[in-house]
Amino acid sequence: MAPSAWAVCCLLGGLLLRGGSPNPGPSVPRLRLSFRDLLSANRSAIFLGPRGSLDLQALYLDEYRDRLFLGGRDAIYSLRLDQTWPDPREVLWPPQPGQREECVHKGRDLLAECANFVRVLHPHNRTHLLACGTGAFQPTCALLAVGHRGEHVLHLEPRSMESGRGRCPHEPSRPFASTFVGGELYTGLNADFLGHEAMIFRSGGPRPALRSDSDQNLLHDPRFVLAARIPDNSDPDDDKVYFFFSETVPSPDGGPGRVTISRVGRVCVNDAGGQRVLVNKWSTFLKARLLCSVPGPGSAETHFDQLEDVFLLWPNSGKSLEVYALFSTVSAVFQGYAICVYHMADIWEVFKGPFAHQDGPQHQWGPYGGKVPFPRPGMCPSKMTAQPGRPFGSTKDYPDEVLQFARAHPLMFRPVRPRRGRPVLVKTHLAQQLRQIVVDRVEAEDGTYDVIFLGTDSGSVLKVIALQGAGSAEPEEVVLEELQVFKVPTPITEMEISVKRQMLYVGSRLGVARLQLHQCETYGSACAECCLARDPYCAWDGASCTRYRPGSNKRRFRRQDIRHGNPALQCLGQSQEEETAGLVATTTVYGTEHNSTFLECLPKSPQAAAHWFLQRPGDERPEQQVKTDERVLQTEQGLLFRRLNRLDAGTYTCMTLEHGFSQVVVRLALEVIVPAQLDILFPREPRPEEPTARGGPTSPYSKAWYKDIMQLIGFANLPRVDEYCERVWCPPWPHCMQTGQGQELGGAGAGQEGEEPGAGRAQSDTPGGMRLHRGGRRRGWSGWAKWPAAAPSISHPPS
Repeated sequence: MAPSAWAVCCLLGGLLLRGGSPNPGPSVPRLRLSFRDLLSANRSAIFLGPRGSLDLQALYLDEYRDRLFLGGRDAIYSLRLDQTWPDPREVLWPPQPGQREECVHKGRDLLAECANFVRVLHPHNRTHLLACGTGAFQPTCALLAVGHRGEHVLHLEPRSMESGRGRCPHEPSRPFASTFVGGELYTGLNADFLGHEAMIFRSGGPRPALRSDSDQNLLHDPRFVLAARIPDNSDPDDDKVYFFFSETVPSPDGGPGRVTISRVGRVCVNDAGGQRVLVNKWSTFLKARLLCSVPGPGSAETHFDQLEDVFLLWPNSGKSLEVYALFSTVSAVFQGYAICVYHMADIWEVFKGPFAHQDGPQHQWGPYGGKVPFPRPGMCPSKMTAQPGRPFGSTKDYPDEVLQFARAHPLMFRPVRPRRGRPVLVKTHLAQQLRQIVVDRVEAEDGTYDVIFLGTDSGSVLKVIALQGAGSAEPEEVVLEELQVFKVPTPITEMEISVKRQMLYVGSRLGVARLQLHQCETYGSACAECCLARDPYCAWDGASCTRYRPGSNKRRFRRQDIRHGNPALQCLGQSQEEETAGLVATTTVYGTEHNSTFLECLPKSPQAAAHWFLQRPGDERPEQQVKTDERVLQTEQGLLFRRLNRLDAGTYTCMTLEHGFSQVVVRLALEVIVPAQLDILFPREPRPEEPTARGGPTSPYSKAWYKDIMQLIGFANLPRVDEYCERVWCPPWPHCMQTGQGQELGGAGAGQEGEEPGAGRAQSDTPGGMRLHRGGRRRGWSGWAKWPAAAPSISHPPS
C-alpha cells in the first residue's frame, strides 16, 4: 500500500484492538488451519451421510479393497477411497420390530439408545465383513457382503443374523475393544444389560466359546481401548491376543479407596480352557501394569493412569513392535495428558518375570517367592512347552496345579516401563481434551521421526513431533499444525491412517473426514519458512516447499533440518531473486497527536516472538528496543499507542525471532500530525442547536475535501491514492467491506455504532465521486479500521 493511502487510513479511521501476549507459548502450533482453510486448499473432504449426520460408531479402513466402511445409527456405509468419495453405498439396518418399544419400556432413551448402533466391523473372509450392532439393547451380529477387490457391493445377509451378546455392547457409548483372528472374534466388554459383567470373550469359530471366569474377579470395572493379535515369535502356536485397558482397583498398598490403573493383558490364541479347572474359561490370561509417569524431585512421580487410546506402530522386519499409548490424569488438581512409548520386547520381559502375590486383602502386593509349576502359567501350548514324554498339545492337557496357579496369580509384579523411563510428550492445562492417537514413521534428511496425530474433543487434529535430546534430557515438543477438521466442535472418536495414500481418516459422531497428512506449500514460499516449519514430510527443493523424497541424490532435495530448524545453515546460496524479495521496504504512516495509533506486525508463525525497535529522526545511535508501558502496548497483532506523543515519531522495525532465526517483518516510518494541522483540515462549525450568522442550523463540521488532504500528504502521492481508493473502496461493497462490533479507538468526530453513514463524522469527497468518512470499520493495509455496515455515500465534488 502506498504511504499516502495509509495516511488517509490514519486520518479517517481508528483501529480495532485485539489484545494478547506478544510472546508465544511453548506449545503453540506453527500453523493453524480452519475448517474452511482445509476445504479451500483441497486438503480435506467431509462425509456426513444422506441425513446430515452419521452418528458414527465404527470405522474400518480396508486398503486391500480401497474402501472405507462406516458403522452408524441404523445404517452401514461404504466409501471408495477416491479423491472425492463418489458413489457412497448405504445399507439400512434398524432394530427388529418391537425392539425399540421394549428398549423404551426398560427405561432407555428412545433417541440416544434405542436404535441399532453398529459398533463392530471386521473382515470375515474375502467377500464379507462381520458387523455387530447394539440392536436397541439386544446386540445382533450379521455378515455383510462387500464383494471382491474392485467391486463396490454392500448388502446384509439376512440369514446370517444371530445374537451379538458378548460380542457387542448393549450401550452405544460404553467403551469396548475387539479383534477378529482366525475366524473368531475376541472382545473385551461389559456383556450384560446393566453393564456390570466385565469379560474377555471369544466366539464365532468352530471351537466352544471361551470367556473370563466371573468368580476369578480378573477385571475391575474395565475400560477397554484396544485388542490386537501380536506374535511373540515365529511360532504361530505361540501367538497371543493383547488387550489394553484401564481398571479401577482397590489401593495396591492396602489402604482405603480405589485407584485407576492402566493394564496390558493377554490370552493365547490356542487357549482351549481346562479339563477340570477353568472349563470353557481362559487358562492363559495374564495382565501387567502400564506405567506412565514423570519423575519428580525426591523420587516423587506424577502418574498418568487413565488410558485414552493406543496405537501399534508396526516396524520393519527384525525390529520390535512399538506401542504408543495416550494417557490422561485422574487428578482433581490439574488436567494433563502424556504419551508413553513401549517396546513390545519390554512387555514380553515383564510377562516372563515374577508373579504378583498378596497374602490377604489388607496386605501389600509382593513378588511370588514359591515354586512356579511347569508349564509356566500363561504360556501357550507350543514348542516352548513340549518336553520328552510330556507333550502339551492343548491347555486341556495342563496339570490342574498350573491352572490353579494361573487362576490365583493373573497379575505380574513388575510394571511395564516406557522407553527411556518417561513420556515422550506431556501436555497440561489444555483448553481441549485429547482422545485419539495415530503415528506415522517418516524418513527425513537428518534421521527418522515419528509424526504423532492427536484427535481432540473439539474436532481438531494436532500434528506433533517429539525430538529426543541426548541422554535423559526431556524431549522437545514441536507442534507442527492444528487442523480444525470438523466445522462444529465435536469429539473425535476414530482415527485411521493410510501410509500408502498419505491420508488420515478422522471420525466423529457427525461423520468422517479425509485429511492429507501434509501440504508443504502452506508453510510459505521461501526456504527459511520451509526450514523453520521442521516438518519431516517437507523439504526445500530449490524453488518451493515440497514433499521430501528420501533416497534422492539431487542436492536440491536436501534443504531440510528437522532437529535444529536452522535456516541460516540450510538456506545459504539462495538465488539473488529470493534475497531481494526478502528485503522489507520502509512504509510511511501517519498518526494524530493525542490520538490512538496502531502499528501492525503479524509474524508468519505463531511460534515467533515479535520485537520492536525504534530509530528516531536525526539520531545516529543504533536502533533502540521500544519500551512498553501503560501508554504503549505490545499486542499479538502489533504496537498500540493509546495516546500518541510527537516524540513517538521515528522509524519502527518489527523483527521476529523464531528458533534462533531473526527476520524483519515490517518497517514503518511514523510521522505525528499535530492538532493544529487537523484544525485547518477540519474546522469546527457551530452545532445544529447553535445559530449561524444567518440564524439557521449547520452540520457539526465542514467538509474536508480531497485537495485539503493532499495539502497534508503531498500532491506527489496523488496517483497512488487514486489507485488505492479504486482498488479497496469501490464496489462491490460485500467484497471489500467488513462489519463488526467494537469501540472506537480514535478519530475526532467519529460516529457511534448503529449511526447512519457519515453521522457525527467529517466527510471528504474524492475524485470519481467517492466520499471518505472518518470512522467506520474497513479492512485496511494495517489491520481492521472501523466502518459502518452501510456503504459510504456517493457525491461529486464541486467544480
